[in-house]
Amino acid sequence: MEVARNGAPMIEARGLTKYFGPFVAIEDISFTIPRGQIVAFLGPNGAGKSTAMKILTGYMAPSAGSARIAGHDVHADRIEAARRLGYLPENGPLYLDMTPLELLRFFGEARGLEPAVLDERLDFVTRGYSLETVLEKPIGKLSKGYRQRVGLAQALIHDPDVLVLDEPTVGLDPNQLRLFRENVLRLGRTKTILISTHILQEVDAVAHRVLFVHDGRLIFDGTPGELKRDGSLETPFHEMTMAEAPSGAAGGEA
Repeated sequence: MEVARNGAPMIEARGLTKYFGPFVAIEDISFTIPRGQIVAFLGPNGAGKSTAMKILTGYMAPSAGSARIAGHDVHADRIEAARRLGYLPENGPLYLDMTPLELLRFFGEARGLEPAVLDERLDFVTRGYSLETVLEKPIGKLSKGYRQRVGLAQALIHDPDVLVLDEPTVGLDPNQLRLFRENVLRLGRTKTILISTHILQEVDAVAHRVLFVHDGRLIFDGTPGELKRDGSLETPFHEMTMAEAPSGAAGGEA
């Protein structure tokens, strides 16, 4: 895919570093994502992607460096940054005893949406993600595909400018994957999206740009086409991740 138009910085990482005791999860990661880009945060399991995601979204403090969402520092200006951000963690913030309607209303109220606005947003995400038939069913009884839709709906309930999705396609079947890709491409018309993944097909299907992380370091920043070799992402992925790790990096979370 072609890189989207340039715009105001919506996601900024400046020298992000995180230590867990003597282990280096990520080290000196810096990048800027402008408005209107869909960016794949690519890397093997254990590369440090989830650690970086948690710092970018304010769920974890860095050992060094800073992160900004829509110009707001995620730690110094946490509330304002959170207003502009929708986050879907890898395992999703889903309460299995709740129904989708109860969960979406809970998150909307927690984000301070006025009742009329919340009703409007509930209607929008319910129709947009075809949740009408499962709104009153316990989330614990739903399929993986429906749970993923509910998770995405909660990330969008407050209509954020930025979406951060951590391994959102794990466990989805081919039909569910196709629906997810269509949703991301549609959302990318109006929002900035960062998707953490180790699945090469996802990069090719939706991403304008790739940030490749290995052993806690950013080792590539460019388009999927620039990363490819002989029309494939598999060979460069293998070569870049099988190379000897730089000294000092011990790898972190996925």
